[in-house]
Amino acid sequence: MSRLTHLNESGAAHMVDVGGKAETQRMARAGGVIRMSEGALAAIRAGDAPKGDVLGTARIAGIMAAKKTAELIPLCHPLALTSVEVTFDYIDGGVAVTATASLTGKTGVEMEAMTAASVALLTVYDMAKALDKGMVIESVRLLAKSGGKSGDWVAE
Repeated sequence: MSRLTHLNESGAAHMVDVGGKAETQRMARAGGVIRMSEGALAAIRAGDAPKGDVLGTARIAGIMAAKKTAELIPLCHPLALTSVEVTFDYIDGGVAVTATASLTGKTGVEMEAMTAASVALLTVYDMAKALDKGMVIESVRLLAKSGGKSGDWVAE
């Protein structure tokens, strides 16, 4: 196993120095699902949720969250994202989110994509909790990444 990059020689956590790394085009895509009752799902589809446009609000929340990732995850670098996209698909019993983040930079955007997906799902929960408090957020994960020294990766 290779040395963990966020630990220094004495084992203390530190922010990795990326100053000497080359800038490359980088992209990460993450996703997740929120499962809910048929009634809640129908209200979201119809735009009848008590708090208003559930998916529109969740999309904005996901984009905002991606831009604030370094404030939430202690050892993440603040990044100048060039694009964040958050999309939703209705699935059986719920809603799936896909978040894609990209930039040209010295470090990857996996955490930004995963933060966007997570916060978008949490926002769906918040916007629809009056309809179904038993909603379940699941399967949040990295789906794909490209760029950087480690190259491309796609989830199986």
